Amino acid sequence: MAAQAVSIPRGSISCVPYARMVTGIQITGNGGTWWNNAAGLYQRGNRPEPGSVLAFRSSGGMRLGHVAVVEKLVSAREITIHHANWEGPGIRKGTVTRNISVVDVSDDNDWTAVRVQVGHDSSSYGRTYPTYGFIFNRSEGAPARRGPIMVQHDGAMQELAEAPSPHQRFINTSLGGLGIEASR
Repeated sequence: MAAQAVSIPRGSISCVPYARMVTGIQITGNGGTWWNNAAGLYQRGNRPEPGSVLAFRSSGGMRLGHVAVVEKLVSAREITIHHANWEGPGIRKGTVTRNISVVDVSDDNDWTAVRVQVGHDSSSYGRTYPTYGFIFNRSEGAPARRGPIMVQHDGAMQELAEAPSPHQRFINTSLGGLGIEASR
């Protein structure tokens, strides 16, 4: 699937306010500080869930880091995200893009190194970016409430496991936009 750019009505938006707006996670600081600022407030981990936030470390051209929201799980080493303020061929800085492929290229399959789809080309990936992992919209120590997780397999969406209930509305909205409905 091709990446989809979404217009923001009042101009541009950066990654942090966008991630706050769509997840409800209320962390302060730039993207590169979210991981540490989430400690004691939100659960963190190294396995993606739809609706969780992938926290990128500060590095090279991303001196302030970055945050992106997991849209869906494609496989054990690929997810799609939506995020704001990530430039690429045909994508303006400050816009929101959806359905962006991200692949885990870490040695231990722990999502600490990823490559992100370049522009609208689903077969082209940029350089390797260091990440911390995923921040979940539930308090640290709280048990995860569950609902379905859908993944693409052989061209069809199938239920893989369960997703935390706070993300059910987001998952249904995301899947609904793809013409697929998730249910409990």
